[in-house]
Amino acid sequence: MRRWFSLDHKIIGLQYAVTSMVFLLVGFSLMMLLRWQLAYPKQPIPLIGALLGSRNVTNGIMLPEFYNQLGAMHGTIMIFLGVVPLSVGGFGNYLVPLQVGAADMAFPRLNMLSYWIYLAGGVVMLASFFVPGGAPNSGWTSYPPLADIATAGQTFWLIGMVFLITSSLLGSINIIVTILQLRAPGMTFMRLPFLVWAQLVTAFLLLLAFPPLESAALMQLMDRLAGTSFFLPSGLVVGQKAAAAAGGGNPLLWQHLFWFLAHPEVYVLILPAMGIVAEVIANNIRKPLWGYRLMVWSAMFLGFMSMLVWAHHMFLTGMGTTMSAFFQTTTMIISIPSVIILTSLLMSLWGGSIRFTTPMLFALAFLPMFGLGGLTGLPLGLAASDIHLHDTYYVVGHFHYIVAPGTIFALFAGVYYWFPKVTGRMMDDRLGRLHFIGSFICMNAVFMPMFIQGLAGLNRRLYDGGITYAHAHGLQKWNVMQGWAAWTLGLVQILFIVNVVVSVRRGAPASDNPWDATTLDWATATPPPHGNFAALPTVYRGAYEYSVPGSARDFMPQHEA
Repeated sequence: MRRWFSLDHKIIGLQYAVTSMVFLLVGFSLMMLLRWQLAYPKQPIPLIGALLGSRNVTNGIMLPEFYNQLGAMHGTIMIFLGVVPLSVGGFGNYLVPLQVGAADMAFPRLNMLSYWIYLAGGVVMLASFFVPGGAPNSGWTSYPPLADIATAGQTFWLIGMVFLITSSLLGSINIIVTILQLRAPGMTFMRLPFLVWAQLVTAFLLLLAFPPLESAALMQLMDRLAGTSFFLPSGLVVGQKAAAAAGGGNPLLWQHLFWFLAHPEVYVLILPAMGIVAEVIANNIRKPLWGYRLMVWSAMFLGFMSMLVWAHHMFLTGMGTTMSAFFQTTTMIISIPSVIILTSLLMSLWGGSIRFTTPMLFALAFLPMFGLGGLTGLPLGLAASDIHLHDTYYVVGHFHYIVAPGTIFALFAGVYYWFPKVTGRMMDDRLGRLHFIGSFICMNAVFMPMFIQGLAGLNRRLYDGGITYAHAHGLQKWNVMQGWAAWTLGLVQILFIVNVVVSVRRGAPASDNPWDATTLDWATATPPPHGNFAALPTVYRGAYEYSVPGSARDFMPQHEA
């Protein structure tokens, strides 16, 4: 029990990491069911169709209501229960104290509490599948008035979201205070690893942007349970009857509160990913990062600007040309710091003695995948083009290139890179390379055709993949290809799971610094003991002193005088 409820940041980080990866597996499984329905609409689901219950399938054929539930929960689980907790709760918890030279987080009990609140939120959300009416079916954005009058599963979604947001607030406070107050002697701000900067900006985004959504969730709960009408307009008719509590509310208020969180949320996903990629690339090119200070200032500007672009998701709400022009402008501006960071990472490769390790392969793949995701987002930031592309598969392809082959590739790079420090064992490199090649090919096969579908006008969230529309008949072949690519992608992930399980027990023993890295997380024993450091380290130089002229080795650790 003492270990389960440990106050050690490393144990809590591992709890976050393992739990979030389980949730990612659950969310991915829901997606594979969705892809069957899109590839083969009105055909029985093989093997497990009969096990899904008569409420969800008829003769093994998925019902539209269940399709909507899977869509809403896939998005929710992958973002709020998977990627964010892994990148911030997992990597942030484990690595931030190590990289700043601290013995633990500033508030260990608050840290433990944040994990258990997160787990409770995840359990509540998954429990929604078993309540009358099933899981929430109003999309992962939960727009009212539909979400206000939806089945009981939506109530569970809102309660779970309150738990998750509370957990994020506690965790973000902890990360901010740890970085600002517990840095080792000599660890000035411009000696911090870029991953720490990325976690710091991310923590501020969580602290400032999540409370509006928590307020919105509580208001929607009041609409559903207490007879208020924050989001219910006057004259609302439900089932041919006037809604009793409707009147005076505004559905657009939810959209503003939701996207005020959900656009900074994109950078909550991507900034830790950039930090991980920067660490892996710097180590594997054996030279300092090009433009480190420029990257730091860009990350801070990115965080600030992310609070000023939310309404580019709302061009179709009739906000007017003046407001549209403002949010178009801020959206174009925010692309600049992202391009600077990406360019700095690309420039860093020039002249480097590159080691093509498994983590480096995932880090290198992140660069073009994130670049493609960002580039395809520019037309969505302009009202004239967004009007035609909004709510089509183009949007789905754009967002998934940011999150799937983008962010998740960075997370895989981090797992392969820090696995030796966490476990004392090396992962199998051959399985890692097979995992990378299979994931790279399959992810592109899943998401690249979405741009073709979206440009052809195919709307997302169509239960039958759009086959009832004449303009979508010729696009069904892409749904079939995407389905097979998605199922193959699932099989490829078995390689990763096997690699982790086998390597923990039988992997080659790892030294304290198997990658010859410079940052303080590699200055501890492997695995790091309670308290992290035998003696408080002193920092003498920047985070990326590789291949220094005249040095006997091609790396100079931060803590060595």
